[in-house]
Amino acid sequence: MDIFIRLANEGLWLILILSLLPLLASLVVGLVVSLFQTLTQIQEQTLTFVPKIIAIILVIMISGGWMMDTLREFAVRVFDMMLQISVAR
Repeated sequence: MDIFIRLANEGLWLILILSLLPLLASLVVGLVVSLFQTLTQIQEQTLTFVPKIIAIILVIMISGGWMMDTLREFAVRVFDMMLQISVAR
């Protein structure tokens, strides 16, 4: 039972870490665009979507290899633990 709790905990941390980069990029771009809107008094609501999407896509393109390696390592550990549990029973 301890193994399942540890895997769930590790999976939640992995979700947090992997989603942090795109979310931070979206946050920074949203802040910059909102400052630009405030300074220029342009109050278009849809202006923030395109820069945020572009920033998120760029971050995923740059860090996608690392994200996939991290997910693959986690998946390998999960499948190894599944094999160990099935052999132990």
